[in-house]
Amino acid sequence: MPQLRDYQQRAIDQLYEWLRNNDGNPCIVMPTGSGKSHIIAQLCKDALQNWPETKILMLSHVKELIAQDASKLREHWPNAPLGIFSAGLRQRNLSEPITFAGIQSVRNRAEQIGHIDLIICDESHLISHKDQGGYRKLIDALTKINPALRVIGLTATPYRLGHGYITEKPAIFDDLIEPVSIEELVGRGFLSPLRSKVTELKINANGLHKRGGEYIPAELQKLVDDDRMTFAAVSEALKIGEGRKAMLFFCAGVAHAHSVRDALDAVGVVAECITGATPRAERDRILKDYKAGKIRALTNANVLTTGFDYPDIDMIVMLRPTLSPGLYVQMAGRGMRLKSQAKDCIVLDFAGVVARHGPITDITPPSKAGSSTSEAPTKTCPECQEIMHARKTVCPACGFVCEKPEQGQKETLQLHDDDIMGKAQRFIDVIDWQWSEYTSKASGKKLLLVRYYSKIMSDPVVMEYLTVLHGGYAGQKALRTILEIAAQAGVVEKLQNQKTESLIESADIMNRGEPPKKIFFKMDGKYHRVTSRIWQDAESEN
Repeated sequence: MPQLRDYQQRAIDQLYEWLRNNDGNPCIVMPTGSGKSHIIAQLCKDALQNWPETKILMLSHVKELIAQDASKLREHWPNAPLGIFSAGLRQRNLSEPITFAGIQSVRNRAEQIGHIDLIICDESHLISHKDQGGYRKLIDALTKINPALRVIGLTATPYRLGHGYITEKPAIFDDLIEPVSIEELVGRGFLSPLRSKVTELKINANGLHKRGGEYIPAELQKLVDDDRMTFAAVSEALKIGEGRKAMLFFCAGVAHAHSVRDALDAVGVVAECITGATPRAERDRILKDYKAGKIRALTNANVLTTGFDYPDIDMIVMLRPTLSPGLYVQMAGRGMRLKSQAKDCIVLDFAGVVARHGPITDITPPSKAGSSTSEAPTKTCPECQEIMHARKTVCPACGFVCEKPEQGQKETLQLHDDDIMGKAQRFIDVIDWQWSEYTSKASGKKLLLVRYYSKIMSDPVVMEYLTVLHGGYAGQKALRTILEIAAQAGVVEKLQNQKTESLIESADIMNRGEPPKKIFFKMDGKYHRVTSRIWQDAESEN
């Protein structure tokens, strides 16, 4: 039976800690390819073995995810009491303690399902933030049957167009648990890096109208479904992708996906097209041939973003502009699994998606009014190093009032570029660390400062500030961070049992802990922002 990787176990530990200390419903945020199905399997196994009367409902929106998640549960627990209810999989079993179901198949069956203790929802960003839709209807009905019902979400993209983060009310989720970053998984060799290329052809969506925070589909397809543009994009993609064996094209609509397929065929590339109208048997045949290497290029329209995993995809071509950061991450995520024939996946962004939303390691989520319509300029709060919009004068994390630029003076903006992984991402191998109390020159408030020292003398000393005595979100975030660090360093009990709030005493305790072996960080202006810390070496693949 497979063993969980350390970060997967970390996700489960943080989830249990949250559930012990909070009411409500949490959502685990895990990058595409990080093994969410293994976490789901372990949660089901833990629940039934520790509380045998528990009834679990695992919800997905596509049959591929249901089959994948069920397969992983059987790997972890061969004799699991598992039933599947999915029209797509031609199974309708609600009699077992654990049911993996398609939302379309069960959304009107609350009375038939009956008492449920725990709902686990994959791709939980699909749950409407409003009291509407199949997920909300089913969850509300099951909550009336069992008011103590808890919902656990899993997603790689915890935001929705027109709403922002999925924890913003009236959404059903109360908090996000983020146990691991893309940077850590790529750095440890668990995910394949992406390489983005600036293309000569650029699709300009300026002037298109929007509905629900996204471009109107008919207008978008009319813009991009142009024969000359299509042949130019295909020619450039094939030139840059020479030698790439598994290409995936994201198109703006059904007609556009067929046009791109035809353009590929015309130049001798074996290609197929999948849309929502593709018959099930035909779709299965195409995907089987694609994975077998019989088809080099696959075009699609709004289909192969979730529930489709083929690790050997080595080139992604984005031919559809989108205002949705979630769709962008889902498209790019198809290329991040480790490959048998390539070290990386090239992403060709003809549609300006990377420039709009930034590197996938640092996405700007949509606002409640819809996604921003231009690049996302940011600046760093001098008090707590929170990244915020350049035009804000009050930090949303700690409340610090930033100075306004003098009249006639322009603000220095940090703009996202076309580097899909984030150019500023760096790491050091840590030989030691030093914790101390630090007084902010900007506000006079006391912070905790940790300096990370590299094994290589020429590397920088990375400094991280933790605003543990601040109120509000900034203080809560810093406290969670230091407790997570202390747990990994082996001193969390000493830190929790200290008698005063003295930062000098806290620093002394942390200095006795084990430093991480490696840290990943970025430069935000003149400050370091640590994105992940690693105490263990990489394990074998699940």
